[in-house]
Amino acid sequence: MTHYKLTLAYDGTHFAGYQVQPNQRTVQGVLQKALAKMAKVDHFHIDGSGRTDSGVHALGQVVSFDYPGNIPVEAILRAMNSLMPLDVEILKAEIVPADFHARYSATGKRYLYRVQRGRYTDPFKRLYTGHFPYKLDLDRVRVALDDLVGTHDFSSFAASGGEITDKVRTIYEATVREDVAANEVIFEFYGNGFLYNMVRILVATLLEIGTGRRDVHDFLRLFEVKDRQQARGTAPASGLYLKEVYYDGEQPVR
Repeated sequence: MTHYKLTLAYDGTHFAGYQVQPNQRTVQGVLQKALAKMAKVDHFHIDGSGRTDSGVHALGQVVSFDYPGNIPVEAILRAMNSLMPLDVEILKAEIVPADFHARYSATGKRYLYRVQRGRYTDPFKRLYTGHFPYKLDLDRVRVALDDLVGTHDFSSFAASGGEITDKVRTIYEATVREDVAANEVIFEFYGNGFLYNMVRILVATLLEIGTGRRDVHDFLRLFEVKDRQQARGTAPASGLYLKEVYYDGEQPVR
């Protein structure tokens, strides 16, 4: 057996998320089907760095698995891409130590969220951005983002249905930038881990702060109350991208 790590990108529009589900098209299902065909077995299992929901995209999802034999990484990359649908690309293949695990070995993740700013929804961006037509004060948003950096209890920002009880996470970076040419606002969050729907709830809260509907330091209150209902909104899945997953020895690059 040889242990492999794959880095991949996918358009999440026509997937029912990453994780295998009965009678649903999923990213994990597509990958496992391809690897089972290559290995000439009935079933194949891979481990992913984390789940993405239906409609969420990835620029750098990571999976790991054991494969019978010792195939060069170039051959794995070539063979896998030949079996991928048009909405998935394997970006990189590596041979890694047997104890490497795509999820449990990860030391951090970076997510990106794109907000389209036009008055009306752009039909060509509707599947790849969230739409927000209201005026935004980005200076207020930047002040609020500073309050996110550090170790906090994110209970107010975890959607119901999550399995994890410990809601404490550390955010190392939280930024926003404006792409004037594209008429977009782009958020990035880098942390040691993220709860179910956490980034989408953070973005919805930041947009409310940017319009003045919330106090600029409302995150500090929400950390204390630990009440999902008080954070309220969730930004659309279409604007969210898993940008990168980090492991020991890897330096985050913005």
